[in-house]
Amino acid sequence: MMVTATLLGLCIGVSLGLTGAGGGILAVPALMFGLGLTLTQAAPVALIAVGIASAVGALQGLMRGLVRYKAAMLMAAVGALTAPLGLSLARRLPAHWLSLTFAAVMLLVAARMVQQSRRRAPAPGAADAPRKACRLSPETGRFVWNRLTAVTLGGIGAVSGLCTGMLGVGGGFIIVPALTHFSDARMISIVSTSLMVIALVSAATVSSALLHGLTLSTAQWTFVAAAIAGMTAGRALAPRVPQAVLQRVFAAVCVAVAAVLAWRA
Repeated sequence: MMVTATLLGLCIGVSLGLTGAGGGILAVPALMFGLGLTLTQAAPVALIAVGIASAVGALQGLMRGLVRYKAAMLMAAVGALTAPLGLSLARRLPAHWLSLTFAAVMLLVAARMVQQSRRRAPAPGAADAPRKACRLSPETGRFVWNRLTAVTLGGIGAVSGLCTGMLGVGGGFIIVPALTHFSDARMISIVSTSLMVIALVSAATVSSALLHGLTLSTAQWTFVAAAIAGMTAGRALAPRVPQAVLQRVFAAVCVAVAAVLAWRA
């Protein structure tokens, strides 16, 4: 049991560290199948593991100047407002249709990420390079804030929060491809920013669960510790992995998520 918890936690943590997404939605079925937990037992454990691991990754990103923290705080704040709506929708929609719909969305996201990974980088100064809604300043490396930037990032946060409420996970699988499409930030910066959003969104839920007397077994704490260790390893490997490879890794995570959702449906 302890070995299984360790291996599962490492896999979830490395997934989070490399891609900034996928770990949360994979953690619940991993705990259910690997440790024999029910859905209600697995959800808070997964949230604690993913939340703490994401916070560790976000702090590492902040120390290296990779996190676009203003963007992360805006997305997290808007996401916190739309998450209750997602929860309300989840209660009204049939569970199997909800899972199948998101499985289809994940496959579309995976296909788009693979397509982006195959594109050649435009030549410096190329006139036909598409103009992104969220652009980084060449001088500061930070987002150039204007109305379009704020609306775009707020929209990403709103969709992420909606998905968080509907699926009970951090929403990184929405944030990463959306920032890749709408911004010119590097993948390593996008992943770090996504981790901060996940950590912020998870913090309130985790705090509430702990205050209401949530306790974890030794195996569950082992899973949490292994996820944190996996996150550290994933963040160390991320700068050495080409952006195209990270995009394909994320696509693979999306396909895995889609398969899990479809199977559970």
